[in-house]
Amino acid sequence: MDNLTQKILQALSKVYDPDLKQDLVSLGMIDALVIDHTTITFTLVLTTPACPMQALMKQACIEAIQQSLGSGFSIVIQTTAKVTSSRSKAAMLPEVKNVIAIASGKGGVGKSTIATHLALTLANHGAAVGLLDADIFGPSIPTMWGCETEKPKMVVHDGKKYMLPIERCGVKLFSIGFLASSQEALVWRGPMASAAFKQLLQEVYWGKLDYLLIDLPPGTSDIHLTLVKTIAVTGVVLVTTPQKVALIDAVKAMAMFRKEQIQLPILGLVENMSYLCNSDKNAITPQYIFGREGGKRLAAKENIPFLGQVPLMAQICAIGDSGVTADTHIEVFDPITQQLAQQIAIRNAMPHGE
Repeated sequence: MDNLTQKILQALSKVYDPDLKQDLVSLGMIDALVIDHTTITFTLVLTTPACPMQALMKQACIEAIQQSLGSGFSIVIQTTAKVTSSRSKAAMLPEVKNVIAIASGKGGVGKSTIATHLALTLANHGAAVGLLDADIFGPSIPTMWGCETEKPKMVVHDGKKYMLPIERCGVKLFSIGFLASSQEALVWRGPMASAAFKQLLQEVYWGKLDYLLIDLPPGTSDIHLTLVKTIAVTGVVLVTTPQKVALIDAVKAMAMFRKEQIQLPILGLVENMSYLCNSDKNAITPQYIFGREGGKRLAAKENIPFLGQVPLMAQICAIGDSGVTADTHIEVFDPITQQLAQQIAIRNAMPHGE
């Protein structure tokens, strides 16, 4: 290693990942370092393509190099992402790095809407994403993605037949709604629903994914127990509205995931339908229809990350009815998705069992 390269790496070893609390060199986040006369080029390897600290870390790298070598060099930093995982390779779905459950204590709080936009936003950032509709009783993902009439194809992998997910907008989707008529009432007893859900987990071939989001049915049911007993889950995202009746059920869901036989890490809470914005000439006046910041206060009280608020928006409702399209982008989900990706990376960096 020549002297200049060593100096650059020494400078970068003083830059720390703000989440993982270790320096970039030790973490292996500096790659492809090239020095061409007065131009220094390298790649910053992030733990997620949705990293909210990307700009801050790049600027810190530039300042560290300039402090060590002066300002006579042009510094070009490219970024890529290598999504981390804490899941066992021997577990079911070994090619899936992270399994994220999206849950709510109460129905009607917009859990499937949140799951849809989290999946879409992660994919728009460049991640490989899947979304499994685990609401056996009332699947809504086919409608929200505009693929109600789609039927899955079959594939043989390692000598076994699997169903293939439907792909939309860079996201792989699967739902029991693809196997039953949208007009058909799905009447299941608990054990039947659990068996159907387990079959979906075992008989769908996802391939390599950075994130598989599982949209769970509301409440606390056999489906939730089947999930944690069948596959290794990275963590859970809770969805609630600010309303007291929704918060009560969110607390129950939280208690379930914290039970000794379950013990799923809670990656964060999303407060949906936080407020309605009506435009009054040049002023935007939020109306707190379901109460104000109930989810935010609950997250603080329970010491879990608060991922953000989603307002009542006609655009979100319209997308839910007509289906996601290639140009669908709701800005409010960007910081929420980045916060989630950040929490996943932090969780994966923890020693096993913490």
